[in-house]
Amino acid sequence: MQQLKLTQSKLPFAWALLIAPFFLWGTAMVAMKGVIPHTTPLFMAGVRLVPAGILVVVAAALQGRPQPKSWAAWLWVALFALVDGAMFQGFLAEGLVRTGAGLGSVMIDSQPLAVAILSRLLFGEHIGLWGWLGLAVGVAGISLIGLPDEWIFGLLRGNPVPVQAGFEQLFHNGQWLMLLAALSMAVGTVTIRAVCRHADPVAATGWHMILGGLPLFALSAATESQQWVNIDLSGWVALAYSTIFGSAIAYGLFFYFASLGSLTSLSALTFLTPVFALLFGNLFLAEILSPLQSAGVCLTLASIYLINQRDIIAQKLKIGRTVSYISASAERAATESGRLLQQSQGKPVEVPVEVRVRESEPEI
Repeated sequence: MQQLKLTQSKLPFAWALLIAPFFLWGTAMVAMKGVIPHTTPLFMAGVRLVPAGILVVVAAALQGRPQPKSWAAWLWVALFALVDGAMFQGFLAEGLVRTGAGLGSVMIDSQPLAVAILSRLLFGEHIGLWGWLGLAVGVAGISLIGLPDEWIFGLLRGNPVPVQAGFEQLFHNGQWLMLLAALSMAVGTVTIRAVCRHADPVAATGWHMILGGLPLFALSAATESQQWVNIDLSGWVALAYSTIFGSAIAYGLFFYFASLGSLTSLSALTFLTPVFALLFGNLFLAEILSPLQSAGVCLTLASIYLINQRDIIAQKLKIGRTVSYISASAERAATESGRLLQQSQGKPVEVPVEVRVRESEPEI
């Protein structure tokens, strides 16, 4: 499979451009969290989608990319918009109200766990030992992040939380809305395969933002009020940053690099997004994680790395085992040769020699 080779790229600062989408996604989470107290979540989600989608569609048209034409293409784009647009951004915005930007980003970027399971079930993709290990570590990490600390400590002490009280507390927990957002994004990631069979991926991405953002605006108009009354200049700047940089430019760069090589080489960098979100969330929003949540973050990042790099790890271990086997075989051969040489010292050695006699021609 072709890999993305930055050393051969003619673009200046190729490494910075490659990391840029994940930096922009992580910092956009911090910007959205900062403006949440002054606006409403559904309105913010719509603002992040529709203008960014218009920018992506215009950019695709300027590049000469084909727009969706057939009914099948528009149906797949609409499904993609519902799952990866409306549901993902809706759950994300609602979850940010109840959780931190860094913690929420970790939950969002746990979606490779769900993608791996869905790809295995739907497409029969190979997960392997390291992939399943990553899934197990990820489940443990998400549990430490999403479950309240008193649940875990109570379970360890033999005093579990009552079921009814536990469910009431669980559904008021913003981490589980983030988990629903991650599941929506995972379904959208799997759906994009079918979308790309009928439409250009960049144009479809732009249209799915537009179509996914319109229902969010409709829900905001029906259920929310004073969406923009309390937004000050810094809030509009944060929304503009999340829309232009966190959506339009980030997705544009992502798909550009994906067109140069394998998407797998990009997915290995997904774990950088929550790192940036945690760093800037701590700097600008003073977000602090509990010890259990910090441990869960570490486990989740480790699981994402294991899943994304499972084939590479298995290949390296296979090569390592092969080299070790060759070295051990050579060492055994050298030991056996030395033993035979010691046994032969001072003793006659019989060397079997095979002699072939060819009949000579008769004399004339």
